[in-house]
Amino acid sequence: MNTSSLPDPLLHDCRRIFLRGLTRHVRIGVHDFERAAAQRIIFDVDLYVPLAQNTPRHDHIDEVVDYDFVRDEVTRIVTQGHIDLQETLCDAVLGALLAHPQVVAARVSTRKPDVYDDCDAVGVETFGRKPPQT
Repeated sequence: MNTSSLPDPLLHDCRRIFLRGLTRHVRIGVHDFERAAAQRIIFDVDLYVPLAQNTPRHDHIDEVVDYDFVRDEVTRIVTQGHIDLQETLCDAVLGALLAHPQVVAARVSTRKPDVYDDCDAVGVETFGRKPPQT
């Protein structure tokens, strides 16, 4: 991985695990028309896990962070009820992902592709990192 593209140089010894285009229908928005029905939200997620904790020795799923964890956390959060802001949604997903003991950093972006007909999407992205272990 090109370390110059990392969001934090302390992540150079990490594996990046990602999901692109995870789509859920979410009750989200502050406008009346947004409260009437669920909207399509597309999630892109990057997880950073230290290679020492995420390098399989026996080619077994229990040795790595499973993609299902990300999908399950996103689904859990979006099914809890209406959310007004994408910022709130991004922060909730980020917090849930960072709670995993092997994840040291994460990036979450959400986008609404169906809001305006003159652009592809509107969205939010957030990044967070646990404090370095001493």
